Amino acid sequence: MDSDVSNNLTTPELLDLFGDEYTRTVLRLVAEQPRSGREVAEAADISRATAYRRLNDLRDAGLVRSEMQIQTDGHHREQFEAVDVSFAIALDENGLEARRRETDGSRR
Repeated sequence: MDSDVSNNLTTPELLDLFGDEYTRTVLRLVAEQPRSGREVAEAADISRATAYRRLNDLRDAGLVRSEMQIQTDGHHREQFEAVDVSFAIALDENGLEARRRETDGSRR
């Protein structure tokens, strides 16, 4: 399935999102395996606030999904995982255009 960019992001917004090193690192980490915000912050060596900001940006863009998990001790923990998608970026007379393609086995 192809669609314009991701969850109503424009191509420039998508490129800005991926232009941020922290965002790319956070996405790579949750693509490796589902992680909590704390685990992302520790693995990326960034503050929790930065990790959660990037995770929320990626979730808003439809690139990450989250699920609340209840631990046996009653604590709640939000797990984040990447959604299986790819993007094609084309350059034509109108400039850059990104198109989103959900891959087989999409977790979404």
